[in-house]
Amino acid sequence: MTIDLTAATQFATTHARVLDRHRLRLLLDPRDRSAAAQALQALTAYRNADGGYGWGLEPDLRSPESQPGTALHAFEVWAEVGACIDADAERLCDWLGSVSLRDGGLPFALPVTDPTGCAPWWVGADSSVSSLQITAAVAANAHRVAVHDPAVAAHAWLRGATRYCLDAINASEGRPPAYVLSFSVRFLDAVADTMPEVRNLIERLLAFLPPQGVMPVEGGAAGEVLRPLDYSPEPGSTVRKLLPVSPVADDLERLTGLQQPDGGWPVDWAVSSPAAALEWRGYVTVRALGHLQRNGVFR
Repeated sequence: MTIDLTAATQFATTHARVLDRHRLRLLLDPRDRSAAAQALQALTAYRNADGGYGWGLEPDLRSPESQPGTALHAFEVWAEVGACIDADAERLCDWLGSVSLRDGGLPFALPVTDPTGCAPWWVGADSSVSSLQITAAVAANAHRVAVHDPAVAAHAWLRGATRYCLDAINASEGRPPAYVLSFSVRFLDAVADTMPEVRNLIERLLAFLPPQGVMPVEGGAAGEVLRPLDYSPEPGSTVRKLLPVSPVADDLERLTGLQQPDGGWPVDWAVSSPAAALEWRGYVTVRALGHLQRNGVFR
């Protein structure tokens, strides 16, 4: 199977957010610094005066106020841009520190001011307790940014969130829910180079995966599962070295074959609105192409 990059680009032009169109440009030509600059500029449309991000940067969370769940997407953009260090990343860390709970964790969501078009799991979240799922997801992407941004690397919020995640993973018993497991593994992978002692935790979590690495999502859409690339998208990482080769190869072949006739990739989870459905497809298309490019399916 081959990837039709022209069709993918045309899909993004037709359907994707401006942000994801610039992210796709940067993915296909990392030397295009205008794409990097425009991706950063597009990201600012979702920024609030408090330093956090809202306004549907997380497509199923369309309320305007800053939320922890949107922060992971902002860090994702900065990690992709890489060497272009953006002072907004430090300001986001400041905001995250201001909404973290006493144990260093982030709540799954803060109170939603306008539930219109928002998914129920965001609207109904308990803001008084820390969520390993969200804290691990945000901290993992922040650690990717920290490689390029000394201010993020040294930030007190990231130290506290990292300690919370390590403590929560250490204290967990039994197999975590699929998304908690996935984000915990990706967090540990993000810190493994600087904290080699987490290898034992990684091995413990990976032992919960079925032989082919396919894990059903409890309470998700019909047939919704997480797969090896959800746990380990990066070749050469600590987690990838611990995974069997065959399930990852099978997942790459599966992902290659999912390109649709319109050039984009499908979304396999429940979405909250027609706008979110299209926005997620643009996001998922960029993510799929990123996975395939980094794993050598195309150059």
